[in-house]
Amino acid sequence: MSSVVGRPTRTRYIVLALVIAAYFITYIDRVLLSVAAPFIQKEFHLDTITLGKVLMCYSIAYALFQIPGGWFGDKVGPRLAMTCVVIWWSALTALTALSTSAVTMGICLFLIGMGEAGAFPIANRALSRWMLPSERAIAQGATHAGSRLGSTLTPLMVVPLVGLTALSWRLPFLVFAVVGVVWALGWYAYYRNSPAEHASVNEGELERITGALGPFAKGKRKVPWRQILSNRQMWILGAMYFCYAYDIGVFLSWFPKYLTAARGIELKNMGFYASVPFLAGLLGDVAGGALSDHLLKTTGRHAWSRRVVSVSGFWASAVAVSLAALAQDPVVSIGWFSLGLFALELTVGVSWAVTLDVGGEFAGSVSAVMNTMGNIGAAIAVGVTAWFATQYGWASAFGIVAFLGAMAGLLMLRVDPTRRFYVDTPEDGVTV
Repeated sequence: MSSVVGRPTRTRYIVLALVIAAYFITYIDRVLLSVAAPFIQKEFHLDTITLGKVLMCYSIAYALFQIPGGWFGDKVGPRLAMTCVVIWWSALTALTALSTSAVTMGICLFLIGMGEAGAFPIANRALSRWMLPSERAIAQGATHAGSRLGSTLTPLMVVPLVGLTALSWRLPFLVFAVVGVVWALGWYAYYRNSPAEHASVNEGELERITGALGPFAKGKRKVPWRQILSNRQMWILGAMYFCYAYDIGVFLSWFPKYLTAARGIELKNMGFYASVPFLAGLLGDVAGGALSDHLLKTTGRHAWSRRVVSVSGFWASAVAVSLAALAQDPVVSIGWFSLGLFALELTVGVSWAVTLDVGGEFAGSVSAVMNTMGNIGAAIAVGVTAWFATQYGWASAFGIVAFLGAMAGLLMLRVDPTRRFYVDTPEDGVTV
């Protein structure tokens, strides 16, 4: 650590930028699947329900390995853990390009989901020792804005890449696999598990961080799973995120297909129209986190500052998605969907800031539980949406999205971000 004392350095913002880049890459890989889906469906001669089953392989693995991924990050530290999982899923992304059938693709997507499952919980743990409480919501909003930027740009990048070579949809998988490996090497070279270990952090920044967060415990601590899992608030938070992730899962997995199947958008134009709602979502990510932190700083009302942004976002999203599904004009529909995704994304930075508020040193594990329940919702969304769209039409599928948005708002009213989900005890919080 540098011995220079004076104006605090801002190394934590570079750490935040690296995490934003990780979210960006994660969602490039994730949305790549849905953007490439029409091309894959055509090559492998898959019906919509079979395609849904293939995509669901990723979602199932992503849900199942959230808690193991969060535990891995808490166990070995975010520096090594993030490096491992990003290299893992990047290698599997490259292998996906070699798929020759629905079965081989499903296996590859399952293995990618295993790796990507750890990304958000580990990254959340990575920020827990670096970001001040008054910076948490905007930091989480910025990281999720990175993911939505990936969602926005992926259709614009993938559709042109598909036509470049005979590799068709396979080329983007190879390109983005290389991007992931490059990021992983840069992360391992720069990030440190504690600000005190980083050569670029001076005494001023270290004092500011430790003054806000308290001194860091020495040694590794056992995750207090019994306290976390027996806390009723944990399950309310998880249920809220189930609703959120179901909704965003529909957009991530099916929106490009919806545009071509229900709105008659040609494949050559699909990339642009699919990007517009995700761009609106990106703006929502930044706005929600910034607004929640601003309210916290100006009012000092912690719980209210988190809830008012989240609840308003969920309810506004429910209304906008309903209007989008019922609109006759495709452009009007996309406009309402854009507003709906903007409102939905107002909530996500707040949700993840709450895991830092209530999770403390074990934010990785708390966020893993929340994200597990969320991605159970996302996995269900893939299959349920395919079935409802086939049997009853796309409007009914988006009706479920609107209903769950309204429910998420009600659940968020019951979440108290001011109370930790655990207390240190000799049994649950020992140092080793």
